[in-house]
Amino acid sequence: MSDKSVADMSFEQAMSELEAVVSNLESSQVALDDSIKLYERGAALKSHCEAKLKEAEEKVAQITLSPDGSVQGLKPVEG
Repeated sequence: MSDKSVADMSFEQAMSELEAVVSNLESSQVALDDSIKLYERGAALKSHCEAKLKEAEEKVAQITLSPDGSVQGLKPVEG
């Protein structure tokens, strides 16, 4: 488990660590106290990954296409 702040991780870093956390929890070779810490870290990583995905989806949704299907530009962000 990394000591790096979840907020500072890229999506790929967080996903990789989340996979390791899940693997460790599934192995049943972790003490109860450590399992709780792993679960909490995993929950934070999951939330971070979901936020990064939502951010990427919103960026993709702003891309406008020309009639021929090529990228025309970006819609202004509503808000």
